[in-house]
Amino acid sequence: MSRLAQIEINDSNLAPPTPEIEQERKVAIFDLLEDNSFALPAREGRDIPEGPYNLNLAIRDKRLVFGLTTGDDADVGEFHLSLGPFRQTVKDYFQICESYFDAVKKLPPSQIEAIDMARRGIHNEGARVLQERLEGKADIDIDTARRLFTLICVLHWGG
Repeated sequence: MSRLAQIEINDSNLAPPTPEIEQERKVAIFDLLEDNSFALPAREGRDIPEGPYNLNLAIRDKRLVFGLTTGDDADVGEFHLSLGPFRQTVKDYFQICESYFDAVKKLPPSQIEAIDMARRGIHNEGARVLQERLEGKADIDIDTARRLFTLICVLHWGG
């Protein structure tokens, strides 16, 4: 399976990221580049260049935009996803993350673990939604979907 070799976040139309958001972006991109699986399915009557691919991820007109090029900057195309299906999951994820960060400061490990399990469950739900939305556009494994969902959250957070 092919992969993503470079990831760029286009946040030019969003508020400037806070240092915390910028750090989350860097970590998410690093993790994604370390291990990912990203392939474009064959389309009837059209040759799809093989990866690895460079991804430009942006939010434009309330849509998530995946812009893809090859390593030699040949345009592969782009596809747009509505942000609607992600909104509730992203909102739930932010809320549970806040609870988790508060819990780490003052709760016993057993309660922190329960909140962390819920956080991972919501994160997995976001990854599943992303895989469904990308069906027919890109083939990704669950770990790649989880990491891309993190970037979507960070984009939302910055927006």
